[in-house]
Amino acid sequence: MQRGTFLLLLTVLLGGCAAPLKQLGEEAQLTSRDVQVLATTPFPLQAVLPRRIEGGSLRVYLEGDGYAWATPTQPSLDPTPRDLLVARLATLDPQGAVYLARPCQFVSDADCKPLLWTDQRFSRPVIDSLHSALEQLKQRYGVHRLELVGYSGGGALALLLAAERTDVAAVQTLAGNLHPQAWITHHRLSPLTGSLEPLTYAERLRQIPQRHLTGQRDKVVPPLLARAYAEQLGPAGCLEIRTVDATHSEGWETAWASFRQRPLACAPAQKP
Repeated sequence: MQRGTFLLLLTVLLGGCAAPLKQLGEEAQLTSRDVQVLATTPFPLQAVLPRRIEGGSLRVYLEGDGYAWATPTQPSLDPTPRDLLVARLATLDPQGAVYLARPCQFVSDADCKPLLWTDQRFSRPVIDSLHSALEQLKQRYGVHRLELVGYSGGGALALLLAAERTDVAAVQTLAGNLHPQAWITHHRLSPLTGSLEPLTYAERLRQIPQRHLTGQRDKVVPPLLARAYAEQLGPAGCLEIRTVDATHSEGWETAWASFRQRPLACAPAQKP
């Protein structure tokens, strides 16, 4: 590669990450929140942190897959999301909530490789970093219970995390990819080699209160996939699936505003 071409590529990469990070800082500043990189293992994670929270549990918003693919066949070199929908939802949450990005989003690391946001997007290293972040956040805010809100691919991660923990009081997802294997089959994609499947933990997930909002006009994760997840999950103690007026990326600010403070209809009362 010629030096001029290399410098141009480097400039594009740095600019691509810098612009969303600057916007993230602006979103945080508008709502008196702090932008911080959490030193988690094996990957550092970008977070937006409220200065205080309401209540005895902490709500954590998990980012989607971000800008994982530059073209249908070419992975991107930087998975940082270009649309900060999830960060906006978190910063506008009146109870105070954390926004948590995925590995290699907003943050560079020597081990960031495209496989991590393509085939291995739900892999053990990704899950371990998120577990580490949740432990740090519990200590920071002095809470013992968590509520996980996952968008798109963050929905699969919310379920995987909840299945492996004992401190998750509820899971909510927006346009959530709840059943990656069914999603792959629906879109005729290659298997996500190296990724985990939430339904592997079906017995545990049946015990966790959960609500999944699907977009009526969502072509990426259509509502039928949430129904496939519910069917494969089997009889659950508390499972709501609601369809709202949204595409995969549009309409969620309005839809979520009507649900974010609404208790799950089937959830048990929380102890103070």
